Amino acid sequence: MTLEEFLSQLQSDPQAIAFNDTIAVIDSHYNFTETAFANGDLQNLAGQNNGSCKIFAFGQLHSLSPEHTLQCFGDFYRRDVLENPDGADHQNIRNFMQHQWQGIAFDSQALTNK
Repeated sequence: MTLEEFLSQLQSDPQAIAFNDTIAVIDSHYNFTETAFANGDLQNLAGQNNGSCKIFAFGQLHSLSPEHTLQCFGDFYRRDVLENPDGADHQNIRNFMQHQWQGIAFDSQALTNK
Protein backbone atom coordinates (compact mmCIF):
# COMPACT_ATOMS: atom_id res chain seq x y z
CA MET A 1 0.00 0.00 0.00
CA THR A 2 1.35 3.42 -0.87
CA LEU A 3 1.48 6.22 1.65
CA GLU A 4 -1.21 8.10 -0.27
CA GLU A 5 -3.49 5.04 -0.36
CA PHE A 6 -3.01 4.49 3.36
CA LEU A 7 -3.81 8.10 4.25
CA SER A 8 -6.84 8.05 1.96
CA GLN A 9 -8.14 4.86 3.56
CA LEU A 10 -7.51 6.30 7.01
CA GLN A 11 -9.81 9.21 6.11
CA SER A 12 -12.49 7.24 4.27
CA ASP A 13 -12.58 3.91 6.15
CA PRO A 14 -10.54 4.12 9.37
CA GLN A 15 -12.15 0.95 10.77
CA ALA A 16 -10.36 -1.03 8.03
CA ILE A 17 -6.88 0.06 9.15
CA ALA A 18 -4.81 -2.70 10.75
CA PHE A 19 -1.80 -2.17 13.01
CA ASN A 20 0.42 -4.31 10.76
CA ASP A 21 -0.58 -2.24 7.71
CA THR A 22 0.30 0.96 9.56
CA ILE A 23 3.72 -0.34 10.56
CA ALA A 24 4.38 -1.66 7.03
CA VAL A 25 3.60 1.75 5.51
CA ILE A 26 5.80 3.51 8.05
CA ASP A 27 8.67 1.06 7.56
CA SER A 28 8.52 1.35 3.78
CA HIS A 29 8.56 5.17 3.72
CA TYR A 30 10.60 6.20 6.76
CA ASN A 31 13.84 5.43 8.55
CA PHE A 32 13.14 4.78 12.22
CA THR A 33 15.45 5.72 15.07
CA GLU A 34 14.57 4.38 18.49
CA THR A 35 13.94 7.26 20.86
CA ALA A 36 12.52 7.78 24.31
CA PHE A 37 9.14 9.49 24.48
CA ALA A 38 6.61 10.63 27.02
CA ASN A 39 2.90 9.96 26.68
CA GLY A 40 1.14 11.78 29.47
CA ASP A 41 2.64 10.41 32.69
CA LEU A 42 3.98 7.30 30.92
CA GLN A 43 7.70 7.35 30.09
CA ASN A 44 8.88 5.03 27.29
CA LEU A 45 12.60 4.34 27.03
CA ALA A 46 14.35 4.24 23.65
CA GLY A 47 13.65 0.80 22.17
CA GLN A 48 10.57 0.29 24.33
CA ASN A 49 7.16 0.26 22.62
CA ASN A 50 8.60 0.97 19.17
CA GLY A 51 5.21 0.40 17.51
CA SER A 52 3.65 3.18 19.56
CA CYS A 53 6.67 5.39 18.96
CA LYS A 54 6.38 4.90 15.20
CA ILE A 55 2.63 5.58 15.13
CA PHE A 56 2.81 8.71 17.27
CA ALA A 57 5.73 10.06 15.22
CA PHE A 58 3.82 9.26 12.00
CA GLY A 59 0.70 10.95 13.34
CA GLN A 60 2.64 14.09 14.17
CA LEU A 61 4.38 14.17 10.77
CA HIS A 62 1.04 13.97 8.99
CA SER A 63 -0.92 16.17 11.43
CA LEU A 64 -3.38 13.36 12.08
CA SER A 65 -6.26 13.95 14.46
CA PRO A 66 -6.11 12.02 17.73
CA GLU A 67 -8.92 9.73 16.47
CA HIS A 68 -7.15 8.94 13.19
CA THR A 69 -3.93 8.32 15.10
CA LEU A 70 -5.74 5.87 17.39
CA GLN A 71 -7.22 4.09 14.36
CA CYS A 72 -3.64 3.41 13.20
CA PHE A 73 -3.38 0.96 16.12
CA GLY A 74 -6.09 -1.18 14.50
CA ASP A 75 -7.64 -3.85 16.69
CA PHE A 76 -5.35 -3.03 19.61
CA TYR A 77 -7.40 0.17 19.85
CA ARG A 78 -10.80 -0.97 18.59
CA ARG A 79 -11.01 -4.36 20.33
CA ASP A 80 -8.50 -4.49 23.16
CA VAL A 81 -9.05 -0.95 24.45
CA LEU A 82 -12.50 0.26 23.39
CA GLU A 83 -14.16 -3.07 24.21
CA ASN A 84 -12.35 -3.23 27.56
CA PRO A 85 -12.34 0.35 28.88
CA ASP A 86 -11.25 -0.66 32.39
CA GLY A 87 -8.32 -2.76 31.17
CA ALA A 88 -4.71 -2.15 32.11
CA ASP A 89 -3.13 -3.18 28.81
CA HIS A 90 -2.00 -0.92 25.96
CA GLN A 91 -1.13 1.97 28.25
CA ASN A 92 0.22 4.10 25.40
CA ILE A 93 -3.15 3.95 23.66
CA ARG A 94 -5.07 4.59 26.87
CA ASN A 95 -2.83 7.53 27.82
CA PHE A 96 -3.11 9.04 24.35
CA MET A 97 -6.91 8.83 24.58
CA GLN A 98 -6.68 10.93 27.73
CA HIS A 99 -3.84 13.37 26.94
CA GLN A 100 -3.91 13.39 23.11
CA TRP A 101 -1.13 15.34 21.35
CA GLN A 102 -0.50 17.56 24.39
CA GLY A 103 0.92 14.52 26.20
CA ILE A 104 3.34 13.36 23.50
CA ALA A 105 6.98 14.49 23.68
CA PHE A 106 9.89 12.79 21.91
CA ASP A 107 13.51 13.03 23.06
CA SER A 108 14.62 13.11 19.41
CA GLN A 109 13.16 12.68 15.94
CA ALA A 110 11.97 9.10 15.46
CA LEU A 111 11.12 9.15 11.73
CA THR A 112 12.92 10.59 8.72
CA ASN A 113 12.03 10.20 5.05
CA LYS A 114 13.79 7.43 3.16
